[in-house]
Amino acid sequence: MDFLFPLLILALLVPMFFGIRKQKREAEKVSTMQESLKVGDAVLTTSGLYGTIVDLDETTVDLEIAEDVVTTWLRQAIREVRVEEPTVEETAAILDAPAEEAVEQTETRLTKD
Repeated sequence: MDFLFPLLILALLVPMFFGIRKQKREAEKVSTMQESLKVGDAVLTTSGLYGTIVDLDETTVDLEIAEDVVTTWLRQAIREVRVEEPTVEETAAILDAPAEEAVEQTETRLTKD
């Protein structure tokens, strides 16, 4: 019975320790991303708004959310930098194939994954 109590404490502390480590890694990753923002990046805010960075400050970011519509946000509100999907023409150029064939190849690859 004397070994049961320390074992119970250990069983509770180990998952908590790993959870804290994971949170720290995620926070560091987000902080690094927010520090590396640059003009022209397509981003997603924490509230789900998509925009393109048009100006940066030490603590704020100006996002163009529509043509000639610019809003100011805190850097901490940026959740992720989006990767733009290539157009059909860009995909065709990459695959060195006609556009219709490139779309077919892309769809085939997506269904395999």
